[in-house]
Amino acid sequence: MKSLEGANIDQMRRDALDHCIFPLARVEDVHRDGPNIYVEGRGVELVDQEGRVYLDMMSSHTRANSLGYGNDEIARAVYEQLGRLHYVGTYDNFVAPAVTLAAKLADLAPGRLSQVMYVSGGSEAVEAALKLAKQYQVVSGKKPRAYKVIARWGAYHGSTMGALSVTDWLGTRHISEPGVPGTTLIPAPTRYRNPFGMPDDEYEAFCADYLEKQIEHEGPDLVAAFIAEPIMQANGVQPPSAAYFRRVREICDKYGVLLIIDEVITGFGRTGAWFASEHYGIEPDIMTMAKAMTAGYFPMGAMMTRAELLEALPVFRHVHTFSGHGGGVAAATANIAICQRDGVIERARENGRYFLEALKDALRGEAIVGDVRGVGMWVAVDFTSDRKTRAPFTDDTVKAVVRHMREAGVLASGIGVSAFEMAPPLISEREHLDRAVSAAAEAVRHVAGERGLA
Repeated sequence: MKSLEGANIDQMRRDALDHCIFPLARVEDVHRDGPNIYVEGRGVELVDQEGRVYLDMMSSHTRANSLGYGNDEIARAVYEQLGRLHYVGTYDNFVAPAVTLAAKLADLAPGRLSQVMYVSGGSEAVEAALKLAKQYQVVSGKKPRAYKVIARWGAYHGSTMGALSVTDWLGTRHISEPGVPGTTLIPAPTRYRNPFGMPDDEYEAFCADYLEKQIEHEGPDLVAAFIAEPIMQANGVQPPSAAYFRRVREICDKYGVLLIIDEVITGFGRTGAWFASEHYGIEPDIMTMAKAMTAGYFPMGAMMTRAELLEALPVFRHVHTFSGHGGGVAAATANIAICQRDGVIERARENGRYFLEALKDALRGEAIVGDVRGVGMWVAVDFTSDRKTRAPFTDDTVKAVVRHMREAGVLASGIGVSAFEMAPPLISEREHLDRAVSAAAEAVRHVAGERGLA
């Protein structure tokens, strides 16, 4: 694997610091530690500019790189499509494979989702979903004055203005407020450390009932949609029970509120199913997807909906320039074919169970570990300074653990100040997962011992 020469390393670092913007990264941290610049990847490993090799347990830091690096089959499919016909615009124009892919997505999607609009990423997919929900309610005459959308505490739905308005990630939301009018936020279910100190099951039921109360409070005729991730990343990967989403569906149906399910992170195998909605029997009215849709090989996303919603609209007044770009269509089509042919998702489901149990065993008895949880190839470790109260750390303990893992050659990611996550490529073998577990356990023990917390 490649690395850069010393002079080139220094120049590239200077160029990055002088000319690149680092989204959501503290500038002082980047200048102190240096930006992470990578030159090559193969399988589940990355190589940085100095030749250091890392086991990537975050699927390119965004959970998108589900099939690992250097997949020649996807690269070849994209190359061939770009050479044949890369792009024909939007409106009612499609490259032929985009039509075939839409039919395939309709086969894979949960419930009665059958209509597809392509976009360039997750935030755009959420924007399209919000606009469709509002247009449908108004144009169909179901709710001519509906403009409100209910979202949840701790949600992350994207960084464009509409998506950000239904996001509750304080680092991005507050600096951009006020957002789109009519957005309200309600509690989200957490199975560990809820804000009211309630028993877990009781709190989950409380969250579902809160949705009904909020709809009534806002005025049912004014509420167009409720948007939710099946499993939320920003609250620490805490899978809810199926009962929660059954109750949510009942409430949405009762009040004519459209249910938007955001599968941008969870779709295409991350949770051990094509879509996390399958775990809960969710039938969305609208669903978003992106990230692993193309295994990270091309920027692409999509919004899907039921035929009835679009049949009510003479024109869906929304458009994206690169909707259905041939490169993205080719990457998504190849990704789906590989997953189906090679049993990638089924194998990831089994390896995910192994990964979670191995991580639990390795961290059992560690004083600062409050909870180890996950679903499919997505796990999180939650830290606490007091197991009885589940109080989180408020310092840089999590950051220190993640940093120590990186120094050991394993990439993980912190979630706020209380937890870290790992979301390995779906092709990861058990030897890779074993190495990640060992690195995590060693990092936890090192940081706890160093700080007198063991």
